[in-house]
Amino acid sequence: MARRAALSVPRRLLARLREVMAGDAAAEERLGQIVSIIASSLACEVCSIYIRRAGDVLELFATHGLKAQAVHRTRLRLGEGLVGTIADQARSMAFSEAQKHPSFVFRPETGEKIFRSLMGVPILRRGRVLGVVAVQNRTTRTYRDEEIETLETVAMVLAELISGGELVGRDESFPADGNALLPLRLEGVALNPGQAIGTAILHQPQITVHRIVADDPVHEQARLREALAALHGALDTMLADSAVADPGDHRDVLDAYRTIAEDAGWLGRIEEAVASGLTAEAAIEKVHNDIRARMTTATDPYIRERLLDLEDLALRLLQHLVGSDPKAIRQAMPADVVVVARSMGPAQLLDYDVASLRGLVLEEGSPTSHVTIVARALNIPVVGKARDAFTRIVQGDPVIVDGDNAVVYVRPGDDVQSRTLDLMRAREREEEIWQASRDQAATSRDGIDISLNINAGLAMDFGFLKTTGADGIGLYRTEIPFMVRSMPPSIDNQRALYAEAFDRADGKPVTFRTFDVGSDKRLPHWAGPNEDNPAMGWRAIRVGLDRPAMLKNQLRALLDAAGTRSLRIMFPMIAEVSEFDAARALLEREIIRARRRGQALPEKIEVGTMLEVPALIFQLPRLLERVDFVSVGSNDLVQFLFASDRSNAKLAKRYDVLSPLVLRLLGDIVRQCNLADVPLTLCGEAAGRTLEAMALVGLGFRSLSVAPPAVGPVKAMIRSVDIGEIERFVRTLLDATRSSVRENLREFALDHGVNI
Repeated sequence: MARRAALSVPRRLLARLREVMAGDAAAEERLGQIVSIIASSLACEVCSIYIRRAGDVLELFATHGLKAQAVHRTRLRLGEGLVGTIADQARSMAFSEAQKHPSFVFRPETGEKIFRSLMGVPILRRGRVLGVVAVQNRTTRTYRDEEIETLETVAMVLAELISGGELVGRDESFPADGNALLPLRLEGVALNPGQAIGTAILHQPQITVHRIVADDPVHEQARLREALAALHGALDTMLADSAVADPGDHRDVLDAYRTIAEDAGWLGRIEEAVASGLTAEAAIEKVHNDIRARMTTATDPYIRERLLDLEDLALRLLQHLVGSDPKAIRQAMPADVVVVARSMGPAQLLDYDVASLRGLVLEEGSPTSHVTIVARALNIPVVGKARDAFTRIVQGDPVIVDGDNAVVYVRPGDDVQSRTLDLMRAREREEEIWQASRDQAATSRDGIDISLNINAGLAMDFGFLKTTGADGIGLYRTEIPFMVRSMPPSIDNQRALYAEAFDRADGKPVTFRTFDVGSDKRLPHWAGPNEDNPAMGWRAIRVGLDRPAMLKNQLRALLDAAGTRSLRIMFPMIAEVSEFDAARALLEREIIRARRRGQALPEKIEVGTMLEVPALIFQLPRLLERVDFVSVGSNDLVQFLFASDRSNAKLAKRYDVLSPLVLRLLGDIVRQCNLADVPLTLCGEAAGRTLEAMALVGLGFRSLSVAPPAVGPVKAMIRSVDIGEIERFVRTLLDATRSSVRENLREFALDHGVNI
């Protein structure tokens, strides 16, 4: 009965608002009627509505209880005062003693000094804050959750009124961005390599909810159940599509997405919103606005992916309610399409005709985002983090996506298009050459063999062993698969994953790096601390040694999965020899446990370390007595060496891996490993760039591990170089005082016919 009584208040309020909305009064007059209705329904002395205007200013548009002269006169900046804070953070807030809050700002023209408590909610539409509706009381009042939810429901009605354009022009919400006819170059982050040319399609699937208040809640519940059944059936049909039917990590992503569609918590909140008196469409939008407001500021990649999944599902559910076909966009697609989106759920890309898709541009995105994984399975070039791409690219614009160099060209000139076409043709020819040499060894002109391996992190990467002719997996990032899964990695999960890796490698060596979590890589089930400098914080082996059960389970799973096959294990982020000793001791205990249980053990177990912390270089003699191999992680090593954040665009080109300092350091590592007869490889980004790779073999590296697309170019470089000549030339550069010897190496390559 209490629940039914609580629901009756918003129903009565919504019914009264519906009468006002249906009237023919001007928008601002209706706004004045609405604040009076809200104040009386919620037993408040004040109700005020602030609307967001150009310049991120909140202007008081209507009030019941404050002084009338404050309307259109009182303005707050976004983040100013309690109302500005509610708008800035896009979340509801309630204060029993508002004036004691440090963010409180007094505006004398309002006469609000006599009011003590305040409750406010943002007015949201499609993730954008349009304004704030707030109520106030003279007494110290603790607002209940049900009252906050009621005001949030009312805010949805207000969003429809405000977005109509009668109160504030739409041009204030979406400012123009210069001359749309001029060519434009956008920079981002390379998420999937390759080049593509196509016509821009803006990914803006939107359903406008016109009917907010339900006439018959029982009928709305039935409509919701019918739409949910249709949604689940459509998702099952999509997942059966041949384009994504093959097993792989994209299937894990899509299957997890299908599971979220049945999440009881999400569906229950929608059903409660319908029970409060909303239509099914308005209930979905209300729940999703709340989720978006709570999750949109999260930096954790797992939370961001969950938000995108829920946005995708909410839209699909709305489409089923209104009878819209999500795949209708296929009918009007041009032959070559570049999809431009702020963000996308993993299934939304499949709404487009895969045969016509050429590229993808995202304002957000990351290498492990779900849509990137699906795009990679479809072999589509992707550029992410392209700032303002969605507002600066116009539907129908010609667009070039350069996934190799992380650049998007909008409305490119004939010269840029011609150059891109030449690059695409050259890439096709090079790929034909690389395919032809796939089974040839990476042997230099003077007969020196170089082992070329690939870096892997997802099941699909193992297919590159065959297509590139690589010698093995030089770095298997074991944490990556679990960054796209929602459940903790049990021993059984890991055993199955590692066994699949062995099977897919088909006898070629796989070097398993233990979990490198922390920093910007967080598992969905593992909440690491917020750190000011996470790259040098609690991550990798530091987490493993502080949480030994986690590392122990992984080592146990690796031993189980290997069976009698050879096993190579590598520990990351080792800074002291004692850390390696402690990690190896955990492995030895697991080996003893397996032997006591009569378990088959690998015929050979090799244990090595990443060399990426400069402090470890000073301990190399003692380290080399203990390890079976060493792998230089040049990305972190150079970052730590120069105290230079490699993700900072302002520092990206400031320090060069081809500086004499770095070359001397790497050369000394090679010398010490050779003296100790310890195999050495390098698995950073430098190994995958032909000029840097030429310098590395000139320093004495005989094993490199690269991203799969780099195998062909690096192999072509090795087969065209005389390593004896490049070794002699590199030695002449080591004492140079310049910040980089890149141009010297480039001139050598050109003079000696090296394919770079």
